[in-house]
Amino acid sequence: MKKVIALFAAFAVAIAAFAQTPEEIANKMNEAMGKFGDKGIRMNLDIKIPVLGTMSSTYYILGYKIRAEAKVLGKKYVTWMDEETNWMYEPESNTITIMDWDSKKIFNFKELGDMKMFEKDTDGYDVFLKKETDTAWYLQYKKKKSNKSKDDIKTLNFVVAKGTYYPISMSAKVKGFTVTMRDLKFNVTEKQVTFNKADYPGVTIIDERK
Repeated sequence: MKKVIALFAAFAVAIAAFAQTPEEIANKMNEAMGKFGDKGIRMNLDIKIPVLGTMSSTYYILGYKIRAEAKVLGKKYVTWMDEETNWMYEPESNTITIMDWDSKKIFNFKELGDMKMFEKDTDGYDVFLKKETDTAWYLQYKKKKSNKSKDDIKTLNFVVAKGTYYPISMSAKVKGFTVTMRDLKFNVTEKQVTFNKADYPGVTIIDERK
């Protein structure tokens, strides 16, 4: 009997050696995402709005350029953005509206381009493993009471793929909206994020830039 107990004890110790804390999983996710900082990312974004339901869109992000495809109130839109200019395409009217805009007032382009939005430092958060499957870990970040940063969201949920440590999805509540980023893919091309008039024959250009 002693040998049997010793065998099980040794087996338990071996398993424990491979076990990872939620913080370790989170840190490895950050390391994995850092490898794709300059290759671009494609993702789907769902925003659940009370009463109105869920609005879904697709984003292509490469460096300081973004292309977004969305359907709003039954109308489809495609928009391209860089740091200073926004091109908005409306398929129904076959028009492109070009506008000035200041991206810095909306979001941090550097953070988007380097995928820092998926790299969340565990400092200031308690990290919990809420669920585990054969293919993924389900992590929840809860803001510590000692964390006084107003920019930090109270609760974040990550689904992290086993093997690669890539985030499968990230979700959070922001000002009453539930925001979910999912279906991540990497290696976006310059063509995917750059407006080219030749791709839209017969389009009407409305230039509203000053």
